Amino acid sequence: MTDFLINNSGLVTFGVLMILGYIAGSMAEKKHYASIKKRESEMVEMPVVNIKKACVDSDVQKSTLVTGSAVISIDYFKRFLAILRNLFGGRVRSYESLVDRARREAILRMKENALKKNADLVINFRLETSAIGKSANKKGQVGSIEALAYGTAVTLRKV
Repeated sequence: MTDFLINNSGLVTFGVLMILGYIAGSMAEKKHYASIKKRESEMVEMPVVNIKKACVDSDVQKSTLVTGSAVISIDYFKRFLAILRNLFGGRVRSYESLVDRARREAILRMKENALKKNADLVINFRLETSAIGKSANKKGQVGSIEALAYGTAVTLRKV
């Protein structure tokens, strides 16, 4: 057994690092999802709609652009799983959770920005995602996902 470990130290190191990466990545993802769920429940009262005009102009006291952006990096274990999935085909679940977290975080940050401006709702909501690092690295692999949420924060006249 000792000879096997010595002769295959590179493979053993790779395996140990993959396991550590999986554990650390899973813990970070669970912690982030817990934070997202808590903040989403706190901001459920802030309406966000994608229609251009949600109220009569005479009801609007103030309107301003609000944005929220989030960049979420992929860990090496998820990248390894995605590479394997690309070989065999099918859904790449490791990237799906990455994009989901980035989108939800961006929306929350946009809502927080709107609340800071005392807005009552956000209209004309838009959400965009992009991969960062695909053209920046030599292997052409996705390094991070950016999500940008933006809309018009509207403050209504109080009657």
